[in-house]
Parts: sequence; C-alpha cells; structure tokens
Amino acid sequence: MNLSELRPAEGSKQNRFRKGRGHGSGNGKTAGRGHKGQKARSGAPRIGFEGGQMPLYRRIPKRGFTNRNSKEIVAINIDVLNRFDDGATVTVESLIEAGIIKNPKDGVKILGNGELTKKLNVKVNAFSASAAEKIQALGGIAEVI
Repeated sequence: MNLSELRPAEGSKQNRFRKGRGHGSGNGKTAGRGHKGQKARSGAPRIGFEGGQMPLYRRIPKRGFTNRNSKEIVAINIDVLNRFDDGATVTVESLIEAGIIKNPKDGVKILGNGELTKKLNVKVNAFSASAAEKIQALGGIAEVI
C-alpha cells in the first residue's frame, strides 16, 4: 500500500457543496442561477408548471391501470433443461447457478417449446401442460412448489 492509494472508507465522505459562498468557491454570486428572472428567485414554480396553462401531464388522457396483484413470472423453454445431467434435480436455485435465469422475480414457469432428451426431476413454480407431459414421458417428475 502506498500513500497515493489511500482512499476514505466507502460512504464516509459526503459531497455537500455549498452554493453562493463567495466567488473563490467557483459558484458564488448568482450561485448557478444566472441573472434576474423568475428562476433566479426563491419560490420559483414547480417542475412541469407552464405559467398557468394546463400542464402537459394533465392534458394527456390517462389509460389503463396497474394490477397490484399481478405476478411477474420468468418463462423458460424445456429445451434449455438439456444442460443438466441425466437424473438431476432442477430447482430455481440450480437454474440460477447454471446461469439460465438471473432473477426469478415472482416465480419460474417451464414452457413446452423444444425437446427434452434427459430424465429430470423438475421443481419450479409452474409448468405448461405440454412441458409437464414431456418431462413425465421420459420418466421424470414435474413437481410444482
């Protein structure tokens, strides 16, 4: 370790720059607000204010809604499971370790697109009917957790 490599601990230094504290600071006098005008003064209007005109975010019609109860399911095709060894148990954790999925979100569903060539015991949140059929046809187990 050299003197030139020393750094403060992560998060210990906070950059609280003080505007308007003299011209020597490089941000004195007008403090980055320019000269005169409404935006140079305190009490300048909020973001999106259009001088009393109906603002854009209120002029545009609102459509649809967001369902609070919806779940985001990660779908993978059955042919991806050929990466695993014959007779292996496939779980959400093993799919993450294999790099097939990164974030399982609210669950993982196996879809029946492609062909499976190995007997596997698959334990995930959901299966399509064709995927479960293909797994069981080879003697594997499709178990919903």
